Amino acid sequence: MGFWDSVKRWFSGEPAPAGAADKQPAAAAPTPAGAPAETRQGRPFGDAARNPYAHSAILDFDQQQVRQRFFELRGGRISPFRSPDAIPAPDDEFTALVDRSMVLGGYLTEEDLGKIHEVGDQWRKHSQRLEHARVQGLRSGKEAVEAFHAERKALKQARREQAAERQAARAREKARRKAEELDYLGRGVSGRLHDKRSQPEKLEQLGLPFLAEPKDVAKALGIEISRLRWLCFHDVAPTLSHYHQFQVPKRSGGLRTLAAPMPELAAAQRWVFEQILQKLAVTPVAHGFVRGRSTLSNATPHVGKALVMNLDLEEFFPSITFPRVRGIFQGLGYSPAVATVLALLCTECPRRSVSYDGIRYHTAVGPRALPQGACTSPALANRAARRLDRRLTGLCRSMGFVYTRYADDLTFSAGELHARKYTKLLGATRRVIEDEGFRVNAKKGRIQRRGGRQDVTGIVVNDKPGLPRSEVRRLRAILHRAKLTGLAAQNRDNHPSFRAHLEGKLAYLAMVDRQKGLAMLEELRRLPES
Repeated sequence: MGFWDSVKRWFSGEPAPAGAADKQPAAAAPTPAGAPAETRQGRPFGDAARNPYAHSAILDFDQQQVRQRFFELRGGRISPFRSPDAIPAPDDEFTALVDRSMVLGGYLTEEDLGKIHEVGDQWRKHSQRLEHARVQGLRSGKEAVEAFHAERKALKQARREQAAERQAARAREKARRKAEELDYLGRGVSGRLHDKRSQPEKLEQLGLPFLAEPKDVAKALGIEISRLRWLCFHDVAPTLSHYHQFQVPKRSGGLRTLAAPMPELAAAQRWVFEQILQKLAVTPVAHGFVRGRSTLSNATPHVGKALVMNLDLEEFFPSITFPRVRGIFQGLGYSPAVATVLALLCTECPRRSVSYDGIRYHTAVGPRALPQGACTSPALANRAARRLDRRLTGLCRSMGFVYTRYADDLTFSAGELHARKYTKLLGATRRVIEDEGFRVNAKKGRIQRRGGRQDVTGIVVNDKPGLPRSEVRRLRAILHRAKLTGLAAQNRDNHPSFRAHLEGKLAYLAMVDRQKGLAMLEELRRLPES
């Protein structure tokens, strides 16, 4: 039987089902009105201040009174008026009637009801905590989201500040490198600027200045690193060139392009030549552009030979390109970075001036190489040909020939015993030259035998060193006519300083043939100024 069925049975006066009476406790004697609540039903309820029924007369009702009051209140219909999840408060009259019915029916005791209503009080006290927790959770969630967004915003701001600081640090580092280092000097030439490993022992052994980094080069030259960058920078089409290019006629015909460096670059090249290149030893067979040697010293070893063979290297300076020049400086003990800077100072591209959109560009038409006009080019060329000289010297020695070189002019000679081997020597020489990165100019090769005039770098070597007879006769004729018509009348080529030009010719004659040259120089000095 359900709880509410029992309540309805009590209120309607229906008889209890069989066996129910056995479970009911004996009816207690009615408590007189006004009796203390602690003694009702023979069981104490506790402190009167905590007794929820102390104020109500319903606790003294009997069954008939409870039923009558109930019908008065609800018309006999039993229905819950609160949520089934809540325990009604004991101060409600309907709740008091139900409680009294439970007691009268023997279902509950007053102690049980006290515990039930105590639970109800606790429920009412704490029932809203879940909603409160939910609201607090929503509020906390919103605050957490706001805190999360604020944290992310602060993190983003911190990252922006860090990025700005990194960017500023990179800018400062870039400015420092720009002021103190050379990281980039153009496409195709900057690959070794990061390598600053030098060989101090080798430099000290050769007596060369120690330069570890590009800034050391700038300091040695007495210029700022930015100025050194401007002098070294490789550009295929700059609007400003460091060289003044012009052409001069060749003795054999055609034009030769010369490149004269501008003053600032010329000063830097002069330092490189005087402090580095001039201190380097050259091979004994190299006579061009070497102090104490000349065309005469180059020609003398070939005097009185049965056969003299001349070969010419094609495009000698242009064939010594930037990588070879950098390798020369690196081989001396300089770091790859310093070698790169020095090589850029000493090389240049052949260029052609073009105009585009009203702007003049100096466009490169070939790779960087030794320019004809820089003071460093001859010494670097001799250094680049060292291995060639050693190999050809050994080859000629094994075949009974003598070998000398003046710049790009190669001379071989031999006596009667070995002269017939020249064809074999010629083939082997071509292979060695090509193996060393040079080319033979086929148009300028000559085989000179003793029966004809044998000349080496403009000096006749048949019996003794001397100038060609035609040149000596021409100089003597100029001096003879100058006595009659004056020196200015003999200036058929319109030299700006004809006396100095003629004096230079006679001084060269005196170097080759001292007796003839000095006599003709004395005649020139006796001629009046005109």
